[in-house]
Amino acid sequence: MTTFAIHNQPRVQLSQGDWLDLCAALASRSIDMLYVDPPFNTGSPKRSGEHAFEDSWPDTQSYIRWLGERLEATLPALKPTANLLIHVDWRTSHRVRMLLDELLGEDRFVNHLVWSYGLGGSSPRRFARKHDDILYYCINPDAYWFDPPLVPATSRKMSGQHKKSTDVLSIPSINNMARERVGWPTQKPLALLELLIGACCPPDGTVLDPCCGSGTTLLAAARLQRSAIGFDRSSDAIALTQHRLAEFRTNSSGDDLKQSDTTPDS
Repeated sequence: MTTFAIHNQPRVQLSQGDWLDLCAALASRSIDMLYVDPPFNTGSPKRSGEHAFEDSWPDTQSYIRWLGERLEATLPALKPTANLLIHVDWRTSHRVRMLLDELLGEDRFVNHLVWSYGLGGSSPRRFARKHDDILYYCINPDAYWFDPPLVPATSRKMSGQHKKSTDVLSIPSINNMARERVGWPTQKPLALLELLIGACCPPDGTVLDPCCGSGTTLLAAARLQRSAIGFDRSSDAIALTQHRLAEFRTNSSGDDLKQSDTTPDS
């Protein structure tokens, strides 16, 4: 496990390994927000430059079984006030919503968020696919924590003002020239994760991302003064996340960076 901490700031913990194995060590009722951006079961490896990961299951049912087993094993770690946000796409969003209804109950559904990102190709055979789905559920529908995020208003009447966000999140994806780009195949923009964490994790809370990739969730949590825990099987993902967190801590506090247990679990 790698732990990044600065005096009087929330702690970020990072471990290399499979989500199912590592979640067993989580303390009961310790997590305020679970955000998962798992592989999408695209049927082929996801690759960007030197970084890649496998993204194929024998069939959709195998994928849903894989995801369900890990979600169920993580539930004891979630607080009664916790939120779950599962990031998927058109391939499995309908099946994952049914899975969450079965695991949690239909009354735990909060929102079907649409992340509209704009970039990507088009097809002469269908409408262009320009969004991902983020399924938002809670543990207790009477107690979950939520702070409505504000976004810039687009109407002429409210020019220069902000309004509460709708369930369509119009945030550009990371282009090839973006400063925050680190080369991970499925890297998500900080703006998206900061909006979700600000809305769904209390200021003194802890965010868990068990498929953390290049660490955007953990970095967003640190920037928002939340604690965070991240898992990933890939040594490349762990190395990228370590680098981004160390860079953030150094920029935030000069020489006050404290890093312990710098070798990830094998």
